[in-house]
Parts: sequence; C-alpha cells; structure tokens
Amino acid sequence: MSVSAVAADSSVCAPLPVLGRDVLVPLVTGGEVDYAALDYAASAPALQRVWDDVAAYAPYYGSVHRGAGYLSQLSTDLFENSRRTIADFLGCRAGDQVVFTRSTTDSLNLLAAVLPPATRVFVFETEHHASLLPWEQRADVTVTYLNAPRTPRQAVDILEKALAEREPYGPALVCVTGASNVTGELWPVRELAAAAHAHGARIVLDAAQLAPHHPLDIAELDADWVAFSGHKLYAPFGAGVLAGRADWLQDAEPYLAGGGASRKVSRRTDGGVDVEWHTTAARHEAGSPNVIGAYAIASACQALTEAGFDTLVAREQALIARVRAGLAEVPEVKVLSLFGDDAPRVGVLSFVVEGWNSSHFAAALSAEYGIGVRDGLFCAHPLVRTLLGSEPQDPGECGAPEAAPGERALNAIRVSFGAGTPDEHIDRFVGAVKELVADGARWNYRTEDGRCVPAP
Repeated sequence: MSVSAVAADSSVCAPLPVLGRDVLVPLVTGGEVDYAALDYAASAPALQRVWDDVAAYAPYYGSVHRGAGYLSQLSTDLFENSRRTIADFLGCRAGDQVVFTRSTTDSLNLLAAVLPPATRVFVFETEHHASLLPWEQRADVTVTYLNAPRTPRQAVDILEKALAEREPYGPALVCVTGASNVTGELWPVRELAAAAHAHGARIVLDAAQLAPHHPLDIAELDADWVAFSGHKLYAPFGAGVLAGRADWLQDAEPYLAGGGASRKVSRRTDGGVDVEWHTTAARHEAGSPNVIGAYAIASACQALTEAGFDTLVAREQALIARVRAGLAEVPEVKVLSLFGDDAPRVGVLSFVVEGWNSSHFAAALSAEYGIGVRDGLFCAHPLVRTLLGSEPQDPGECGAPEAAPGERALNAIRVSFGAGTPDEHIDRFVGAVKELVADGARWNYRTEDGRCVPAP
C-alpha cells in the first residue's frame, strides 16, 4: 500500500471544515485559546458537511423498513442508499454485504460470532484491543497470537509460517490493522491478504485508522472483510460498518435475535417457535436501525471522496513531516515506531519525553496551551509494551513517579490529526513541546477523580 508523495507544504488544500474549530477553552495561566483537537485517532470531530446533512434530515426522521408513512419510506430509502454509498466508498465487490454495527469493536465481535466452528484465528500482538480480543469469546475457536514484526516483509513471513504450520488444516481467519493506532504506520495489507489466501485462510482488515486517512478499496486489497467506525471518520453518531463476503454471515445464526433480523416467525404445534432469518445484511441488524448514524457515515464518505484523497493525503503527509521535523529538534523526545522512521504512515504519532511522566506532559499541553492529545497505552497494551520495552503503569494514573533520565518510559503520548486540522494547531503543538521540555511545566499536576489536573 503506497502513500502519495509528500507535498511541499500543507497549503495544497485547506483543512475541511469541522465542528469545534472555534471553541475556546480556558488556560490555567489565564485567558482562553481556540482548542487544538489533536486526538483524531480516538474520535475525530464531525465534518461540518456531516452535521449539516444530519440536521437537514432530522425533521424527516422516521422508522426504517415496513413503515407505510411518507417519513418511514423516506428514512428507509436514506438508510439503504447510505449502505450503497458506503459500499462504493469501500470498493465492495458484487455480492459483498455492508452490515451496520455500533463501532469497529462491534463489527469484529460480530465477525467472531459468525466464524465457522473450529476456525483458527491468527492475529498480531500489535493490534488494537478491538481486533485482538473478540476471538477468544468463542470456545470452539483457537487463537494464535503472532509476535510484533519489525518490517513489513517480516510480518508477511511470520504469517506465512504460522499458516503453513497450522494443524488441523481447516477454516482460518487473519486479522490485521490497516494503520496502527499507536504509530500510524501502514501495514502491508495486500501482501498479507495474498499470504492468507495462498494458505486457504481469509482476512479481515481493521480499517478504523486507515479509512479516515487513506483511500480504501476492499477488492483491490483482496480483503475478505473490512471494519471501521463512524466516529473516527468524522461521523460521531454511534455507528460502524462490517463489509465483505456474505457466506459466513449468511450461514451463521444472527448476531442479535429480534425484529428486523427475522423474515418469518411461527408457532409450532409443540408450543415452540420456528424462525426464518433474513439472508441479507438485515440478518445481523436486529432492532430499530441507527439511520442517523448510517447516514452520517455515508455523508462523511461522500465528503472525503469529493475532496479527493490524493489531495487530502498530500496535505496530511506534509503535516506529518512538519510534526516529525519539529520533534526531531528536541533530543529528549523519542517517536515510537515498529517499521522505522521512513515507514509510510497516517497522521498518528506516539512519543515519550525523557524525564517526563507522559500523563503530566499531556496535561500540561492541555492546561497551558489548549492542546488535546492522548496519553497512556491506547487500547494496544502489548504493542506499547513492545515499543517501550517496559511494563506499563495504569494508563489513567496521573500521579505515577516520573521516569528518571535514562529510565524507560511507563506510557506514551499520542498526537493525531487529519483532514480538519489547521496548520496553526500543528505549529502550536510543536512549539509547546519545545517550550515544555526546555522550561518545564508552569504548574504541578495531580490526580483528581481519575483526571490529571493542575495544582498550584
């Protein structure tokens, strides 16, 4: 998977309008500043386009499927058209299904629930917990955890060896991320898919961090399924997607039992109930669907497509280069990486600062500069352990002792950005890091109700 060449600067296009760009937040040092949202990897702000589309539809909201009224018919059309828009955005093949879920986590738990009996699952320890943990919920599924590779080629080699040695030779699934939520590095999805298929396995792509930053074509990548979340794709309305091959979805019992998933229900003479389930995506969409969440994702997909991923990627790569160049000027800062400094990546970088507790550093960025980043282990504990070479502290513990010079850090700081990030926020972040390292925090920080807060 290649990334477009880096543009000379990020002025190749303006940031896409997002909500919250004019929100002012107080500084502990006095005054206010516009909030610099640099935690896109957790939840990206809503695109203004998405918000406007949802607001325009809201008065026409109605029940989805089987409603005879005008608003129900309109809402049903909107819901199913959203499914088609997302299928186009993902490059789905004929016969692929787009199932609406709550999130990436929900999507992968759905896939875990429909695996054929005795499936072998292969997953790298580098995965987010959403793609690392669901598989062992099935007692009849065996999970093999693969060690963290240090190059893309090594990732393919590790997977090929594990697949070739599996016993018995039955159904198998490989789960891999498209872009790391810790390092931002792109994984060799196409090559891993080829290795999986060569050994009779299928592959699911966790695209939670890939979809908002990079063009995604499930057919071109030859992935069997792809999962992602709306709230990372500038559509924070509680919806996600699992898209891909229909057979395992059709052959399994519904993920949730209830209305919408059932096509026909009848009483038996013995007093029980017989159910005929849908074979379409509705089979796994029981209950009243989240039409606003589905429409929001479709709106975001359309907005990103219209903006042009070549342009968006070029601008983001320029912002990445700007951050990396700034951090490189601070000897105390170490940027975390699996595949090396030159590995292609999206706008997600994690780092540690020598002599600083990461929670204190993140709190200072917020309280003194109005910058929102994330600190901790990023729901990827094994990966962060590997990158830091240490046992992690409680990710919510602000008051842990600072790492002394020369000691290994206990957790990390993550900065993440995307299509809505202004250049000024990147410059403020780099400047703040330099000032904090050079001068130290203006305030002390302590834990209060689980949060890291300034204390005189």
